Amino acid sequence: MNSINRRSVLLAGLGAAGAGALAACSSGSTSGNALVDPSGSAVAAAEKKRKSTGRQQKLTLTAAPAVIDLGGGVMPKTWAFDGRAPGKEVRLSVGDTLVAELSNQLPNRTTTSIHWHGLALRNDMDGVPPAIQTAVRSGSSFTYKFIADAPGTYFFHPHVGVQLDRGLYAPLIVEDPKETLAYDDEWVIVLDDWVDGVTGTPDEVFAEIRHGMGDMGHTGGHAAFSSSSPSGGMDHGGMDHGDMGHMGGMDMSEAASPSASSGGMSMKFMHMGATSKLLGGDAGDVKYPHHLINGRVATDPAVCTGKPGKKVRLRIINAGGDTAYRVALGGHKLTITHTDGFPVRHQEVDALLIGMGERYDVLVTLGDGVFPLVALAEGKDAGGLALVRTGSGSKPSATVRPKELDGKIMTASQLRAADDVRFTSAKTDVTHQVDLTGGMAKYDWAINGKPFDMADPEANPILIEEGQRVRLDFVNDTDMWHPMHLHGHTYQIGTSGPRKDTAIVLPKRKISVFFDADNPGQWMLHCHNAYHGEAGMMANVAYRA
Repeated sequence: MNSINRRSVLLAGLGAAGAGALAACSSGSTSGNALVDPSGSAVAAAEKKRKSTGRQQKLTLTAAPAVIDLGGGVMPKTWAFDGRAPGKEVRLSVGDTLVAELSNQLPNRTTTSIHWHGLALRNDMDGVPPAIQTAVRSGSSFTYKFIADAPGTYFFHPHVGVQLDRGLYAPLIVEDPKETLAYDDEWVIVLDDWVDGVTGTPDEVFAEIRHGMGDMGHTGGHAAFSSSSPSGGMDHGGMDHGDMGHMGGMDMSEAASPSASSGGMSMKFMHMGATSKLLGGDAGDVKYPHHLINGRVATDPAVCTGKPGKKVRLRIINAGGDTAYRVALGGHKLTITHTDGFPVRHQEVDALLIGMGERYDVLVTLGDGVFPLVALAEGKDAGGLALVRTGSGSKPSATVRPKELDGKIMTASQLRAADDVRFTSAKTDVTHQVDLTGGMAKYDWAINGKPFDMADPEANPILIEEGQRVRLDFVNDTDMWHPMHLHGHTYQIGTSGPRKDTAIVLPKRKISVFFDADNPGQWMLHCHNAYHGEAGMMANVAYRA
């Protein structure tokens, strides 16, 4: 691969009027409260307030079956946008209008959609069937049109079933014409855990793991552990892992035989014994044959070429379905400048931990030689690799583990929002406790004990009103970590933490986040583990009409 120079201009495609219809949303009958219609007047009024450049970026995204080249002779059949994964980067400037036609050419009458992850856009373009949009039928198309008014690193993917864990994703970069960050080059780094077309499909994965682990005799079916905070209570600050308590491992002799341990349940995709102190215990559910950086396997990695002494901005996106990555560049320090699109006070680290759906921007000054950019699959004893080449040197092995992976790791709770994006102090108008519930035993993941009902998306809404300062208390009652993603908004962790739309909530911990209710509509709040969300760990954060 040649130099990944990402300061290129988006090539305009041909946009066309969409044929997909927006869902008609009724009033919230289950709660007795009328909810804002995703295509109603309140949403239109909020869109009018967004500053527009008047420029449009038009493109067509064709979702279709494809055989893609992951390197090393790995050529899986999957679904992808325009025959490649990741899909072609989309880049525009703040205030530009994106006009993106989704053409669904998927087989077997498969419906799909596009969710523009992290963007605070108009509600009816958020791409979430059935709450916001009727899913786009196979053989038809739908055109998404919205103003992108916040700079940052984003990506897009479907919001139907577990399609997120196929090849249907691509980076979306919104550039800031007033950018103050100084650097010489920019590389977009997309991380992914890959199963599709190699050992099975994501649907087959979900069909297996949704049966749970029954009565295997272990807490939640995975490793048993305790994660009390040093003060003896729950952690209110986010990802502080100062005292993760005693961690016990599974007795793998009991797990070795599916017939002995799980009543004959297939164990083809279940990852047993994946544990991580950083993640508070159980690291993940799914066994992936490959971990990718920019669509390449570790044995045949992507190569980023640069010059010694140059400063490069890395925009790192975790597009995975079930894997957190510990990311480091051998022989280099990383300076964290942004997370989830929003600036933070700069912090120099050796490595960073990035959960599914999170994005981090970092600056790095390149050394002279060949260096491994490693994305260690946290707790899974595997990882992805890319090479940074600035001079002569031999290629490191696919399993290289630079010492930086075990160096200083800054977690989200230790970051602080930059002064210009930190929320001003204000009285909290409404507080909602969001209990994360369920476990591996029955695979009954839910919010507040109630799995999301796709047949009735307005049931059990988390109600808010326009103009409120909202507090969400994520209380993780489960034995596993969850990256909790809120659509249509960015929240702030605590009173001075970073602005984010996806935050890791450790097991048996609590974090509080705040946001301003300034984008009316109905918005999904869910775990960005593709399989947890599909099982039901999702809720509708809905504005009262």
